[in-house]
Amino acid sequence: MSNPADIAACERTSQLYVADWLNVWRLSSGGADIQRLLPKSASNPLESLRALSVTATGLLVTTYEELMQFDTDGDILRRVSVYNRSHAVESPSGLLIVSHYNSETKRHQVSVVNTGGQLIRQFVGSYHQQPLGFIPHIAVDSKGNIFVADHDNRRILLLDAQLKLRRVIIDEHQLNYEQPWRLCYMEQSGQLLVGLAKRASVAVFHVTIDA
Repeated sequence: MSNPADIAACERTSQLYVADWLNVWRLSSGGADIQRLLPKSASNPLESLRALSVTATGLLVTTYEELMQFDTDGDILRRVSVYNRSHAVESPSGLLIVSHYNSETKRHQVSVVNTGGQLIRQFVGSYHQQPLGFIPHIAVDSKGNIFVADHDNRRILLLDAQLKLRRVIIDEHQLNYEQPWRLCYMEQSGQLLVGLAKRASVAVFHVTIDA
């Protein structure tokens, strides 16, 4: 495996997906079966993979060039036009939540779009908060609450399903001034796993959404 980039797990199918720089690998429960899921054809390679997330019907794959949605067999369902994107997840309502850089406003933001890439709503920060920095990863729970890894500002924000800021749920002090790089929210236990960029380690927090 060359330059592992991201990992995503599907609870429904007990499959684990791992992305390196050029491929997406699918592992069965226990790791007994390992297959290259993507690309399906050498004539249609993936390049510069950035992030993965599991959807209700398959997988969202973010590369430096595009955002693509695949089914569980690795067949492409659609390409979604959102520029300068870093990560995308599917909301409980089937819309896509995307972290990206808006080259027109020169600001990082979180947007909700439909599968055609049409903007529904966006969050660009608040005048009472620092502007958003680079957002390498986001996570969503079953009620549509969104966790945002604000890498540059060393914090994790909590947004509601309408992209309204609820609060800074983990601040720079709690992160020991480390920069968050990857997020995984375990809703049943209330644990938020945060991959830290510099140390290449994982911090575990217990978070209360309704506080």
